[in-house]
Amino acid sequence: MARKKFIAIAGNIGAGKTELTSFLCRKYGLTPSFEPNDQNPYLADFYKDMKTWAFRSQLFFLTHKFRLHRELERTPGTVLQDRTLYEDAEIFAKNLHRQRLIDKRDWSTYWELYQSISQSLRPPDLMIYLRCPVITLKERIRLRGRTMEKDIPTAYLKRLNALYEEWFEGYSLSPVLVLGTDKLDYLTNLVDRVDLFRQIEKHL
Repeated sequence: MARKKFIAIAGNIGAGKTELTSFLCRKYGLTPSFEPNDQNPYLADFYKDMKTWAFRSQLFFLTHKFRLHRELERTPGTVLQDRTLYEDAEIFAKNLHRQRLIDKRDWSTYWELYQSISQSLRPPDLMIYLRCPVITLKERIRLRGRTMEKDIPTAYLKRLNALYEEWFEGYSLSPVLVLGTDKLDYLTNLVDRVDLFRQIEKHL
C-alpha cells in the first residue's frame, strides 16, 4: 500500500459489514473502525418510540460520525470503516423522514448540517457495498440475537435496501465495489476468498 487510504464498507443491517471489516483488517493489517451503536444514548428510546426520538438519535449519529471521521483522517495507516456518515444520512435518516418520523422542519435542519459536514470530509478511496436480500438479512439478524434488532419489521429492511440501491445509482464520491454477500463465503470457500482478495487488492 503506497499511501494511507480510507476504505468504507456499506450495507443494510445484517449484510455482513462487521464480519468483513474484521476479516480484511486481519488479512491486510488495516485499522478497523466499527459502528458506534452502543454509544448512542437515544437508541433504546428510539426503538420504543421512533417518532419522538428519531431526530435526536440521527443527530447523535451524524455528529459522532463526523468526529470519528476526523479522527480516522489523523490515524496512521489505511483505515477500514464499518458504516460511514453518508449512510446515516442517505439511508437511515432519509428513511425516517419518508416515513414521517422526522418532520419537515427537523429534516431541513438535519440535511443542511449533513451537507455542510460531508463537503468538508475527505471521501473514501473505495466504497464496498454489501448487497444482500432481505430473507438473508432476517436470518442473520435472528442468528446474532441482538435484543434491539429482534423485532425489526421486514418492510423496514426492504425500504432500507431500496434506499441503498437508490443511493448507489447516483454515488460518485469514489470507486464502488459491489459484493453480493448472500452467496459469498470467503471464510470457508477458497475460490470466494481468492476472488475477494483479488478485487480488494486492486484498490490497495
